Amino acid sequence: MSVEASGHLAKMEVTLDAEGRVDYQLPLDDQRIPMNRLIGKAISIEHLGDIHCIHCGRRSKKSFSQGYCYPCFTKLPQCDTCIMSPEKCHFHHGTCRDPEWGEKFCFTDHFVYLSNTSGVKVGITRGTQLPTRWIDQGATQGLPIFRVQTRYQAGLVEDCLREHIADKTHWQKMLKGDSEFVDLHLLRDELMAKSEEGLEFLEQEHGLQALQRLYNETITDIKFPVEQFPEKVKSLNLDKQPLVEGILQGIKGQYLIMDTGVINMRKFTAYNVKFTA
Repeated sequence: MSVEASGHLAKMEVTLDAEGRVDYQLPLDDQRIPMNRLIGKAISIEHLGDIHCIHCGRRSKKSFSQGYCYPCFTKLPQCDTCIMSPEKCHFHHGTCRDPEWGEKFCFTDHFVYLSNTSGVKVGITRGTQLPTRWIDQGATQGLPIFRVQTRYQAGLVEDCLREHIADKTHWQKMLKGDSEFVDLHLLRDELMAKSEEGLEFLEQEHGLQALQRLYNETITDIKFPVEQFPEKVKSLNLDKQPLVEGILQGIKGQYLIMDTGVINMRKFTAYNVKFTA
């Protein structure tokens, strides 16, 4: 399979088959490159020098918040601090950057989940984003443990739980291999018991219908297309090295694993590149 294509990068699109195997496609504008077929082959990614904002299309010297120009970064609701820290939501203060956007994306069902990335962590995502969110993190297991009515409520539950569990992925460790199997059902029960006082307070404040504990969900197992994990993780950066090339040894999360290093494709959203394989 020979490939030569140019366009603006976006995070890789993923699908999960019935056996739990991940299939990747790399978007370049309207084109889609099937990446699983390229594992074991030489690839190159050359930054052509342009970055165009994914919202307004403005040419930018730098990408902010994975694909935005600076003016959009400072104005758009999807770039606000409460997206990364939803417990800091300020919609109820009347200061949301775009209340209509907030009602559409934040006042909708969200999941609080456990995922096994570099170890088990707690996280949140919109109800429509599973299992994609777990795949993008490089998680080999995922389990929803709460369903809530708003992003703000999800942030409050996560804030309560992370007193007893990590909420971040150590990406270098994640890329060195798959984590050992963890009984997420057992861990969920232990975590809820440790957090009971705080959870009960939130349930009293928001109502049991708004914060639903999930006890009947199954664990999703995820298998990534990796032939060889790196012993040492060397990060490749298109800002410092406009031409990145090597043998593609695998894909995990949003990272391409090559014999020359690893590159986070999501980080370079909106970069205009030439891709060759």
